[in-house]
Amino acid sequence: MNRKFLSVLSAFALVVASAASVLAMTPEEEDAAWKKEPAYGRTIRIGYNGGLCTGTLGITQVKGFYEAEGLKTEIVRYQGDTVTLGNALGMHKIDVAGGHIATLLVPAANGVQMKFTTGMHTGCKSLCVLNDSPYKTTKDLVGKTIAVPSGIGGSDQNITMRFLLRDGIDPVNGVKYKVTDQGAAVLAMQNGEIEAGLFSDQFIQKFLDDGTLRIVRSITTDEDFKNETCCIYAVAQDLCENSPITVKKMTRAHEAARKWIMANREEAIKLMLENKWASGEFDKVLKYYNTLDYSVTDQVTEETLVKVIDDYKVCGILNKDLDTQEVMSRVWNRVLKDEQQ
Repeated sequence: MNRKFLSVLSAFALVVASAASVLAMTPEEEDAAWKKEPAYGRTIRIGYNGGLCTGTLGITQVKGFYEAEGLKTEIVRYQGDTVTLGNALGMHKIDVAGGHIATLLVPAANGVQMKFTTGMHTGCKSLCVLNDSPYKTTKDLVGKTIAVPSGIGGSDQNITMRFLLRDGIDPVNGVKYKVTDQGAAVLAMQNGEIEAGLFSDQFIQKFLDDGTLRIVRSITTDEDFKNETCCIYAVAQDLCENSPITVKKMTRAHEAARKWIMANREEAIKLMLENKWASGEFDKVLKYYNTLDYSVTDQVTEETLVKVIDDYKVCGILNKDLDTQEVMSRVWNRVLKDEQQ
């Protein structure tokens, strides 16, 4: 056995021993180690500009789950979409945020400095056509134009491409994509300018209720997508690397909020409406909120990420030569794994 191999083996043994000691930390040892972290004592910036999908961030703050972990936090509102949010994380303007895997995965895989720590829920978008249109399946939409309100490369187009891929349709050339906001997209369908659109479930609820729209494909209800994690927590990479106990405490707080929401959905909606993080009639907002499954586990989130990465490589959203497990090691940090066994 050569010396180089023995040296590598010894180094590996030290890493394993170090990891084991961290896993075996008592609360007192964890507290002592936490106080040595760069993030200890400073205010953690929570990127949240309202919205039901990522409402756990607001709930975690107002219900005191961050405070219960000893963290000082503040809500930082940002202007823009999930792409803007990802950039804010990478540029250290915020420390943690939440958003669609469909959008955040791409910048994370391509080097933006963020890590995913746990999932939020399933849901929450659907591909729709006019209720009285002849289009019954995605195959009927080949050659047609689909509205993607979040833009080219945004979650709406990426989710649509996964639908088409799953249904055996060329996701790049099989349809045309048009950037149109949600309200204008419905009008454009009625005027015959486009044939379909990818919408948030909350937005389309009234159009489903009055018979204007019909769902063709959905990540919320379709068997091949409904159990996947939709939205996810993203944390600045330097915080994960330099202050892992801070990140663990933050993730525990998110998990506590998730469990509270599952048991108190009506109160959660009231809090978000009171704080102007959501709008609309209580009953309609609750109806939508009840479609989101907050029981997703880290194992489900991990499996979802692998599926999305593989699909994105086929669709050309990510480089097809990327190694899926290498991407996972870059973007995924299951910080509570030792506490979930």
